[in-house]
Order: sequence, then C-alpha cells, then structure tokens
Amino acid sequence: MFPLRIFACRRRVALPSYGYHRKPVQRLRAAVFVGVICGALAATHSAIAADRPVKIVAFGDSLTAGYGLPAQEAFPAKLEAALKAKGINVEIGNAGVSGDTASGGLARLDWSVPEGTDGVILELGANDALRGIDPKVTRAALEKIVQQLRARKIEVLLCGMRSPRNLGADYAQTFDSIFPDIAASHKLVLYPFFLDGVAVDPKFTLGDGLHPNTAGVDMIVGRILPKTEELIARIRAKPAA
Repeated sequence: MFPLRIFACRRRVALPSYGYHRKPVQRLRAAVFVGVICGALAATHSAIAADRPVKIVAFGDSLTAGYGLPAQEAFPAKLEAALKAKGINVEIGNAGVSGDTASGGLARLDWSVPEGTDGVILELGANDALRGIDPKVTRAALEKIVQQLRARKIEVLLCGMRSPRNLGADYAQTFDSIFPDIAASHKLVLYPFFLDGVAVDPKFTLGDGLHPNTAGVDMIVGRILPKTEELIARIRAKPAA
C-alpha cells in the first residue's frame, strides 16, 4: 500500500489546477507567465506602431501648395525628405490651396484631411491679412478647424502668420495674437511665424516678393523641423486606440 500512497500523492501534486483553489506558488507562477506574455505582446505592438509611417497633412494656402515651384520643391515634399533623412518614417500630404483663407480651409477640411491622418501642419491666415479680413472671422475659423481636428484625435502644429504693417498697429496686434492664443488654449505645438527669415528678403522669395523660392522653402523647412519633430513625438506618445 505504501507505494500506492506515494503514487497518489504524486498524482495530486502533478494535476493542474485552474480554479481559485490552486496553491499560492502555482498562482504566482501563473501570474508571472501572464505578465510576461502581456509584456511581450505590448512590446510587439509598440514596435509595430513605431515602425508605421506617421501620416501628416500640410493644410494651408499657396505657401504650402508651393506656388510657382515644381511639386518636389514645395514645402510638404521637402519637409518629408528632411525628416526621412533623419531616419523618421513619415508621409506628408500636400493639402495647400492657393488663395485660401481660414474660412476657405474650414469649408474643405473634411475632404482635405482624410481618415487615418495622425497630424496636421496648419498654415492659414496669410490671405486673410492680405485682404484685411476681420481678425475675429479668421480667429473663429481657425478655432473651428482646430476643434474639429482634435475631436478626431489629430495632433496639430499651428503655424503663425503676421499681418502687413500697413494695415495699422491695432489690426496687426489683433491679428498676430490669434495664433499664440489658439495654440495656448488648445495646447498645440506652435511655430510662431511660418515665413520667419524669408519674408521680404529677395534672396528667399519669388519675383512677387511674397512667395518663397526654392531657397526660401529650404529656410522654412530647416527652421520648422524641430517643431515638426515635436509634433511627431506627441503622435508617437499617444496610446493606441
């Protein structure tokens, strides 16, 4: 009978237990195993997410569209190339429309920024200032654009614009404040002035004195690059849906 009792004891120890009555050591081992598996799955998911190209739409007017330039020389194409040269996997679509105002951008937002977009570089307002549009109208349109993008969980890099000074100090102050105010209110990445280092410099503009030439686009790309990387970092840091 003694060997039989040993055999029975061994069988009882060897039998798996899937209920709550399992021994503490068994429960600990099971918890560790599950934790390892979950951690491995999470790491795999993160690796996949990190490898996926970040999809960005450059949404703006002629400054984004690349007025007077070949498509490959436009701001979105050159920014994408600069980011890829740094090893950042990104796709940047060109949703620039020459002559567009902030209100015009709002009207076409849904079809210009497709599903699956991770981030938007928002560059609108230059034509509003050139036409002397009431800054309240510009502010309201930009606010709605940002609100709609954030409702879609899309991160935004807001590009500031400055009013021509011949419209008067009051207009300039009211208009210029639109961009930092909206960025602060919605906690956006802000590039204070899209044409920084380019505006009214003939070395960096076309013959019209307004639109950047190839060298001007290079200047913009070089200066906005850190802010674009900040936008991408925010996108990467977001938890998976």
